[in-house]
This record gives sequence, C-alpha cells and structure tokens, in this order.
Amino acid sequence: MVKHLTDLLTSHTPQDAAADRPTRHEDAIFDEIKEKFPIIVFSCVQLASKLSLHSHIITNSTAVHFLHSVGLSVSKQTLFESEMMILKGLEFRLNSPNPLTYVESLLEVLGHNEPCVPVERLHDLCCHVLQFVSLERADVYDSLLKTTTQCVSPSREQREKFATVTEDCMLLGVVVIAVATFIFSVTKWEQVVEELSHITGISSRSIHDFAHVILTHIVRPSSQ
Repeated sequence: MVKHLTDLLTSHTPQDAAADRPTRHEDAIFDEIKEKFPIIVFSCVQLASKLSLHSHIITNSTAVHFLHSVGLSVSKQTLFESEMMILKGLEFRLNSPNPLTYVESLLEVLGHNEPCVPVERLHDLCCHVLQFVSLERADVYDSLLKTTTQCVSPSREQREKFATVTEDCMLLGVVVIAVATFIFSVTKWEQVVEELSHITGISSRSIHDFAHVILTHIVRPSSQ
C-alpha cells in the first residue's frame, strides 16, 4: 500500500494542476484512495484466503456478492485490478516463510502420516500457542538460550550464534505443534514428537527442550 501510494504521488502531475497549488494533485489521490480503501482491504483478505491451507478460498463471485450486500457496487474486473495492485506492490513475493505457514504444512503431513492425530483441533490450539510465543518472544528465546548454553549470562558470541535459532521458522513450527499436543492430549505427546522429528530431522531432544521452555512460560504466574 505504501509503495502504491508513493508511486501515485511521484507520478506525473496532471497539466491542469496549478503550480501554485501543489496540494491539489495530492488531495485528489488521497480522495481516490479513500474511496477504494474498503475494496483494497477486502482484496488483501481475499489474497490471504488463497494462501491459507485451512481456509476456503474467497472467489470473485463470493466477493462481489458480499461487497454488494454491504453497499459497495464492485465488478469482478475491479476486484482483479485491486488484487493486481496489491501483488505489484508486494513485487509478487507472497510466500515469505513464517511460523504459521510451517505449522499448517506440518499439520497436513502429520495428519496424513498419523490419521489418529486430531490435526484440525490442534490447529486452533497451535494458533493460540504461536500467538503466546510471539507476544513473549524475547523472554521465551532468552530462556531457551540459557537452557541450551546452561549459562545464566550467555556471552556475546553465544548470543550471536543463537540468532539463527530465533529465525528458524521450521523449529518454531514443530515445537508449537508439540506444545499444543501436550496441552490437548498428553498421551499422544511422544508419538507426535517422534513423528515430527522424523518429518523434519529435528532431534526429539531439541523439541523437548524448546517445548519445555514454552510450557514453563505458559504456566508460570503472570507476576513473575
């Protein structure tokens, strides 16, 4: 959105825009964006639905019907142009790795390999666990660093080496599923951890250690 707005503002000013009133062109652009903003937001939601493994895709027909129901007269062509504007602004880079993507992909594989694992119910719980880790990210990873180094005050070198762990979306995705499984059905914990280790190549010990850190933060009193 920022890139699109910047492109509009830096584009050639219309000839009828007087030089002594440079804000006229900007005002016209902002008015246009304001009018289109609800459609742009909805297009973002529509694109997100197309990338989600656990959501039904919002088709253009469904989108047009919904927008008409809320008083917005929009054609399929308008929606297409809105999506293209967003895609160009993102330079068509939509598949940037993120923990949720890994969680959902791993759940798909886990459900295929272990049909008895309730992956659909785990998905909702995984989202809550991932949200918790995101909110407590600094504390969680600091605890994990101290656990792995067995040092209360890790050195600068240890922290620099640990930086790659904080960026490992696969590891976080695996551990989030492990934690969700422990909370939902502890009897399936070892089975799921073993299967996740088999799928990803991450050792069961690493999964156990990280999961223990997250669970400790979840159950600890909020005052600490």
